[in-house]
Amino acid sequence: MASKVLMEALSPTMEEGRLVEWKKNEGDAVRPGDVLAEVETDKAVMELAARTEGVLLKQLVPAGSTVAVASLVGVIGEAGEDISALVGAAPAAKTAPAPAAAPAAPVAPVQSPPTQPAPAPAPSAAQPPRLPPSPPPAAEGGRIKASPLAKKVARERGLDLGGIAGTGPEGRIVLRDLDKAVATPVATAASARPVAGAFTDVPLSQIRKTIAKRLVQSIGPVPTFYLTTEVDMARTWEAREALNAAGQRVSGSDGQAVKISFNDIVIKATALALKQHPMCNAWWQDDRIRYWNDVHLSMAVAVEDGLITPVIRFADRKPLREISAEARDLAARARERKLKPEEYTGGTFSVSNLGMFDIDEFTAIINPPEAGILAVGRIAEKPVVREGALVPGRVLRLTMSCDHRVIDGATGAAFLRTLKAMLENPLAMVW
Repeated sequence: MASKVLMEALSPTMEEGRLVEWKKNEGDAVRPGDVLAEVETDKAVMELAARTEGVLLKQLVPAGSTVAVASLVGVIGEAGEDISALVGAAPAAKTAPAPAAAPAAPVAPVQSPPTQPAPAPAPSAAQPPRLPPSPPPAAEGGRIKASPLAKKVARERGLDLGGIAGTGPEGRIVLRDLDKAVATPVATAASARPVAGAFTDVPLSQIRKTIAKRLVQSIGPVPTFYLTTEVDMARTWEAREALNAAGQRVSGSDGQAVKISFNDIVIKATALALKQHPMCNAWWQDDRIRYWNDVHLSMAVAVEDGLITPVIRFADRKPLREISAEARDLAARARERKLKPEEYTGGTFSVSNLGMFDIDEFTAIINPPEAGILAVGRIAEKPVVREGALVPGRVLRLTMSCDHRVIDGATGAAFLRTLKAMLENPLAMVW
């Protein structure tokens, strides 16, 4: 008897999924556990597995389509079995819309209302046919979306990526797309054909949809206030150099020399400070506040389509070396969209670091149901006062966003004071 293949909820917050690629073709034999397709969720690209044995009789959703959780996407049964009743119940999938047509030239804002445009003349036989738009979807700033391997091979083969349609996630050009292309020299700015239109509409990815929804849930309903402090990082700077000098002689589990980053130290110090101030290590639960006994620190990681927060669990208990290795591994797999749901859910507090982008200070948006997030800027060289004298220093600005329903001003300030003390005197972390 034929069985349904449904779009499963592959993450706790998933409401719909985009079927990136079918891994089994119609007519292929499948067994329970076989990967049928790759699905882009709101956080990662995951595998949709077969639950029954048989033959994949029908793919009801084409690659690139988005359907709601529990929607019918395929049918497994015996070869030659009549599945017309099941096929008729399949929902209409949402496919990525074509880029919207743009005006011939940008229109500048004017003070008076614009006049109605004149109707366009009907095309005549003498007019040359219009060229269809050919460029693949591009990221912000006009950058063509292609995998690093595809870019490398394209350069070697003399291929112009601007004329190749991508079949990877979100229209990204991947290696298989290059096999169908003919080698042509890459166009220069002077010889390139002008691109029709002034803009390109790119459909939202699943992760960008979730980011938009969560931000609306956070910045609107959550009564947020912000606390900022400056930290003299001179001693932490010296401690990190000493640790990394020692780490050159010690290999981690991956065989590489141990190297501690400032972000690793901030994560460790934040976890220890939260342990001393459990009122900040909490969730807002509408009818109650949940105070966590353990610190599971969410670490904001920028990915190509947005942001994801892998979680370092029991961060207060782990040594710096372990935090460093785990943070590096989680960040790498986050960028590859290979995290498991349990690796990016369940955080009790978040840290977001933009110091590597030369940002001095910023305010981060709380990730509900967490009640707080710490925004970390760069370590700036500036004058500081020590023992009444003005001397060169290294200063870090930290800004804490607090949900006032959970954290009061004095509570957040006390947490920041403890964190500041730990970073200004790293020995306080082992006190």
